[in-house]
This record gives sequence, C-alpha cells and structure tokens, in this order.
Amino acid sequence: MEAEAKEKTALFIGAHPDDAEFLCGGTLALLRQKGWEIHIATMAPGDGGTKQHSPEEISKIRTAEAAKSAALLDGEYHCLWCNDVFIMYDRETLTKAIHLVREVRPCLVITLSPSDYMVDHETASRLAQTACFTCGVVNIDTGDAMAFEPVPHLYYCDPASGTDILGQEIVPSMHIDISSVIDMKEEMLACHESQADWLEKHHHIEYIGAMKETSARRGKDIGVAFAEGLRQHLGSAFPHDNVLKDILGGLVHVR
Repeated sequence: MEAEAKEKTALFIGAHPDDAEFLCGGTLALLRQKGWEIHIATMAPGDGGTKQHSPEEISKIRTAEAAKSAALLDGEYHCLWCNDVFIMYDRETLTKAIHLVREVRPCLVITLSPSDYMVDHETASRLAQTACFTCGVVNIDTGDAMAFEPVPHLYYCDPASGTDILGQEIVPSMHIDISSVIDMKEEMLACHESQADWLEKHHHIEYIGAMKETSARRGKDIGVAFAEGLRQHLGSAFPHDNVLKDILGGLVHVR
C-alpha cells in the first residue's frame, strides 16, 4: 500500500544538532511563514560535541536544545541516534533514514552538502539522497512507515565553510534572501547553548558571529543583507521544477 507526500511539509536531514540552524534556518523560517510544517532531523545527537559531559549527558542536552529550536517554528525534531563520527552508510542506518522520510512524508527535503568539511556531513547527505530516492520502493520494508510517492524535491545546503575538502569554493545555484528572518535564525541557533564554548575551543569560531558572517557573505553575492545558498538535486526520478522559487518568489535568486 502506498501513501502520498504531504503538501507543505519540509524536512531537514542533517548530521548533528545545530546543522539546520547554521546552514538553512532562515529558509526554514521563511517556509514556516508560508504555512509549511517543519521537521528537523539529525543522524546523531551530538554526543561528541563537549569537553565537560559524558556522551549520555551531552546527548540529552543537545537533543533538548534541538527540540527547543524546532519549536520556535512550531516544528518537530527527530534524532536517529547514530554516534558522532560513526554515521555510517550501511543497511541499518539507511533503513532508519528511509523510515524517517516515509514517516514524515515531506514534499521538500533539505540536507547537507555532498562535499563538506567532515565525513559525518557527507554521509548524512548520501543517506538523505537515497532515503528520498527510495521513498516509493515498496519492497523495502520499513514497518508501519508506508512507501509514498512522489520523490520529494531535494536541496543541498552550502558546506559549512563554503568550500569542499580541497578548499575549492562551492557556488550555490540559488540564493535565498533571509534578511527578514535573520533574527529568528539567530534565536534558533542560540538555543544550542552547549555548543558555543565547544566550537570556540575546537573549531576556533565564535558561534553566532560566524553564522551571521556566513549569511552576510552570501547576502553580498546578491546585494542583500543576509542570504543562504542552496543547490537542487536534479538526478533521475527527482523533480526538476524549483519548488522553493515557486513558494518564496522574489526571495529566491537563481543563477
């Protein structure tokens, strides 16, 4: 038995709590303003992102922070409970990802860049791609989560640094003007209080400032205050019409 994708439902699939907020929180906020249902999922709970807590403690803290952030958009947070650094492209993990997509039944999915600064991000991106592609493959058993059609529209965020692992700039195929919702994006990211100190020590970045600097750099590309960069997956079986452009109109600047 097959179901259908739910209209006006968007799902972000990332590796760790705060990936969505840093990379596409503005786009998700704009979709929410248009009446869309928002889901934010991570493959892992962020159990490695600390110097002070045990994996169990920081996982509890970070998933609570992620749920608090999603709630700002009246959204729902999902965690697939892999471990940081050990997100695998294997049968068990992929089945979890397919189950998630079938459970939510989004018509639009945003995920991480296929080339990024760490393999967790790249693997989460591959898992999201295959989970979308197989959403209607009825012979893949995901229990109570039914197969559905059509394949969702799929978009990739900018890599966290704006470059691939060789330092080459990755140019987005579209920019989303998020100037009107930058305060919401900042509020969502600020929910992840546990990460500010960790990222300053491990990545040598100032958390909120780095997000705003990245958003301002993308904004400068198109002459606005703040923007986010995205690329659309255009492989076989995936939709080729730009649904984000249809939804957000003039806020989407296509190259």
